[in-house]
Amino acid sequence: MRVAAGALLLVGLAAVASAVAVGAAGPGTAPTVHRITIDGAIAPSTARFIQRAIREAEGDGAAALIVELDTPGGLLKSTDDITKAILNAKVPVVVYIAPRGARAASAGVFITYAAHIAAMAPATHLGAATPVSMGEDPKDKTLMTKVTNDAVANIRAIARRRGRNADWGEKAVREAVSITEDDALKLNVINLVAEDRADLLRKLDGRGVETDRGRVALRTAGARVADRGMDVTELFLAVLSDPNVGFILMNVGILGIMVELYNPGAVLPGVVGGIALILGLASFAILQVNAAGLLLIAFAVLLFIADIKVPGHGVLTVGGAIAFVFGAILLTERQAPVLQISLRLIIAVAVLLTGFFLFAVGAGIRAQRTAPRVGGGELMGAVGVARSRLDPEGMVHVKGEMWTAVADNGPIDDGQAVRVIALEGLRLRVRPVTSPPA
Repeated sequence: MRVAAGALLLVGLAAVASAVAVGAAGPGTAPTVHRITIDGAIAPSTARFIQRAIREAEGDGAAALIVELDTPGGLLKSTDDITKAILNAKVPVVVYIAPRGARAASAGVFITYAAHIAAMAPATHLGAATPVSMGEDPKDKTLMTKVTNDAVANIRAIARRRGRNADWGEKAVREAVSITEDDALKLNVINLVAEDRADLLRKLDGRGVETDRGRVALRTAGARVADRGMDVTELFLAVLSDPNVGFILMNVGILGIMVELYNPGAVLPGVVGGIALILGLASFAILQVNAAGLLLIAFAVLLFIADIKVPGHGVLTVGGAIAFVFGAILLTERQAPVLQISLRLIIAVAVLLTGFFLFAVGAGIRAQRTAPRVGGGELMGAVGVARSRLDPEGMVHVKGEMWTAVADNGPIDDGQAVRVIALEGLRLRVRPVTSPPA
């Protein structure tokens, strides 16, 4: 009896200890759901962000990853990277088109279809997935037919994988149709409509989904939501993916290098200009810009420089401004509107560049027409720098001023040091410094 009583006592104590342990662990066993927000164009930074979020959710054992989506579309390559990551995810990925008034257009349709669970908030819409503006030339009908057919095959394959309406997905690609949340639910385009995040978590609880590791039942009731944001590299890529930022950086680079060329030794303008120009070109490489646009902008810069070197009285600068505007417009004309350079920004930058170079041209003309402020005696033997090739006539910089000069003993290259040997009215006669003085 004593043994039995002791055994019963031990069993009772064990049961109490177990209950206490469960009670203590209860609050800590609440499921965790990771959440990220995508608000804007789909770009390489977006793809990296979603891929990392999926890896972290898998590593942390999260019950699900919620992607709150509001996008007008984006780049095809980035969209493919995102859909592949979602289709191969071991954690359930929920794409929730939110908040109210949000949309998932173009690339957003593919991302929504790839999700394990697709949800929409009230007053949102989905659709218009025609790949006309995803980086290919819409004027090439054969190429666009291939791209469209490929996109249709992709959306239908994803729809079959997720058990969604493949026919509507094809219409979204071929006919650019859009749909509201109520119709999307009726047509089996999405799985549910949720008023807000709390409503979404309630409606997700208990649903079964097929992930890369097998069948998973979602446990989201009372889940703790852990927000995840972009890291520094993703934020940097997001900034570079903005065509307006890339355009500004490119022009800062052009001006910086020009200032350095006309003021050798200043160093800072050249360094800043070089970095800005490289970053600007990197931005355009991400966006897959039109090469003809870049060539026109380069030609415009050459015209700007030529108007300073060759007396053109501003005509070349005006021509450069026209070439610059056309080049900037062509630069991103193959992209979706959200990935195109603002026309207002193009015009503003063109006006600033034209004003800058016209001022430089005017300063050069005024310097030639102004009576010399330095006496001939002070100029004799002075050393300066050729600002253009003297063959035999060109421009030199002596005693802080620009002068028209004639080479006395053969051509002199741009940038070569020269010595003044004679003053003929408002024109200098010079020789290279390596030559013996007259």
